[in-house]
Amino acid sequence: MSARYPFTAVVGMDDLRLALLLNAVSPAVGGVLVRGEKGTAKSTAVRALADLLPEVAVVGGCRFSCDPADPDPGCPDGPHGAAEDARRPARMVELPVGASEDRLVGALDIERALAEGVKSFEPGLLARAHRGLLYVDEVNLLHDHLIDLLLDAAAMGASHVEREGVSVRHAARFLLVGTMNPEEGELRPQLLDRFGLTVEVAADRDPDRRVEVVRRRLAFDDDPAAFAARWAAEETALRERIAAARALLPSVRLGDGALRQIASVCAGFEVDGMRADLVMARTATALAAWAGRPDVVTEDVRQAALLALPHRRRRAPFDAPGLDEEKLDRLLAESAPEDDPEPDGPQDDGPEGGPEGPEGGPEGGPDGGGPDGGGPDGGGTPPPREESVPGPREQEREPAPGRDGDGAEPGGAPEERPAGAPAAQQAAVAAGDPFVTRRLDVPGLGEGADGRRSRARTAHGRTTGSRRPRGALGKLHLAATLQAAAPHQRARGRRGPGLVVRRDDLREAVREGREGNLVLFVVDASGSMAARKRMSAVKGAVLSLLLDAYQRRDKIGMITFRGREAELALPPTSSVEAGAARLASLPTGGRTPLAEGLLKAHEVLRVERMRDASRRPLLVVVTDGRATGAGSPSPLERAARAGRLLGAEGVASVVVDCESGPVRLGLAGALARELGGPAVTLDELRADSVSGLVRNLRGGRGTSAAHPIQDSRKVA
Repeated sequence: MSARYPFTAVVGMDDLRLALLLNAVSPAVGGVLVRGEKGTAKSTAVRALADLLPEVAVVGGCRFSCDPADPDPGCPDGPHGAAEDARRPARMVELPVGASEDRLVGALDIERALAEGVKSFEPGLLARAHRGLLYVDEVNLLHDHLIDLLLDAAAMGASHVEREGVSVRHAARFLLVGTMNPEEGELRPQLLDRFGLTVEVAADRDPDRRVEVVRRRLAFDDDPAAFAARWAAEETALRERIAAARALLPSVRLGDGALRQIASVCAGFEVDGMRADLVMARTATALAAWAGRPDVVTEDVRQAALLALPHRRRRAPFDAPGLDEEKLDRLLAESAPEDDPEPDGPQDDGPEGGPEGPEGGPEGGPDGGGPDGGGPDGGGTPPPREESVPGPREQEREPAPGRDGDGAEPGGAPEERPAGAPAAQQAAVAAGDPFVTRRLDVPGLGEGADGRRSRARTAHGRTTGSRRPRGALGKLHLAATLQAAAPHQRARGRRGPGLVVRRDDLREAVREGREGNLVLFVVDASGSMAARKRMSAVKGAVLSLLLDAYQRRDKIGMITFRGREAELALPPTSSVEAGAARLASLPTGGRTPLAEGLLKAHEVLRVERMRDASRRPLLVVVTDGRATGAGSPSPLERAARAGRLLGAEGVASVVVDCESGPVRLGLAGALARELGGPAVTLDELRADSVSGLVRNLRGGRGTSAAHPIQDSRKVA
């Protein structure tokens, strides 16, 4: 095995190192979620921790790593007698993003069970990680059902496997560490709450510190063994300090005063439930043990709050994690006990630094701002250039009926403007209040990633039929298997009771659930949408659809068009927070290049289809249908042609008609007919709207059944 980057050679990142070490001292803290941009050494630090964990004693031959001093009475390999004991290093097990449920929790050998009548259980990664470290890189990209299983096992200390009436339980206590890049989407708040601590990491922007980061990384890559040898003494000292803190931990006193501070802080920040109180108590106790103190003091409670509460402060899907430190200090001061002991042990927050170590060296990580570093904004599209801003009166004025905001008739040529002059742009308008939207779904039956929008064949859901296995056997359909085997019993020599089941008889269940889709927004930001009241309502509607996409586990993308071109404001991503941020800063003004917006959508969908053919798209066009510009054919005809192109490819579409005023041209409805989908007004988009009629989305290629826009409140 090649040498790992030494933990003590990691530069800076004090909060991350401290959180990892506290979990090494007390696994009951509940694990760590590490959030940060790419290239910030998240994975390097986690993998380095594994070498610091003490060795574990195991029962010889036990696949579930039972402790000889306290074997699991329900161990599937038990009962354990006088088996020879062994010692081995604590394992670090990595859970791949694409792992299946059987790979995570283990599986029964159904073929042996049916053919031989033998219960044979093959342990999964949870069993292998028992008494070690389970690392999940990009945890936010795992399917929800895998995250549920993972966190349930971490909370209960055991894994339960149920397959066709056969039940297996085994111990699964491990240090859980997950890393994620928020650009790729957030975890649900209820899943964030299951991680004990959270840490935000970012690459250091100071050039001198980045130089030291690169210098150490290059030295390690050139000769890993020699680099590790340089830090061996520091690694040994840190390993001994972890062992000493573990030994001290049971005797650390958590007094009533510290408990009252913990309760006051959690209540003051309005944290839901009691898990935060428990995590803070365990973290504060581990902090005292790490510092070598016999009592928990106020500083331990404060540090515990900074690690345990930020991710529990999210009150809404788009809220960023964070904690008001001034409020924290005020709550601690108000609830401080009179006899609060002063800290008298070591006060450092991380491991001791060696030569050029963390205490004296630059801050950052070994990969901080590495070769794939990314910019401060995560590599996103830069904000639009500021141009001319109209005055308040012009911002409030609705365009005249039948005229675009840049003074052109629909489909006609715009007013003359000097060559090269920028399109008029108005200041960004705040979004209106979000609301619950009707569900827009893609017709037909897909096979995409698990989600909550459109019908699909999934690994979870209701059983709708059976089929022969395609590769490894999935969920057994017992009735169909028996029906397939029954007609062949005489030919197989069976005369008495029972059945002879062969591999060809096996049938797996076909299940139907729901999938997440790619929801691509095409938003009209031209002058015809620029009236402040209307644009506020439009942004409120798009924000509502973004919230709906968040709840239904969709990927989202956003195209905006104004002036002379369309722009991919947000490439398809799982981060709806990024979509909300782009929407908030969206400017308006200029011509209406509707055709360019639709053609840009066609290109984006073509590329995404090559990347992930199983994720079906839903195109949401938010416009009043007006198109302006010069040339032949007319702008409206070019937009109609682009709509027919998308409709011919079976792209499920819906047009949100934003036209308002006493005179309406119905251009959005005409565009919807070209796309082959419905047009809904802003009012009809609301789930509680009584004026919204049932409308159908046109099916994909070869699909005859259509699905209505449904009330999202009635859909699980």
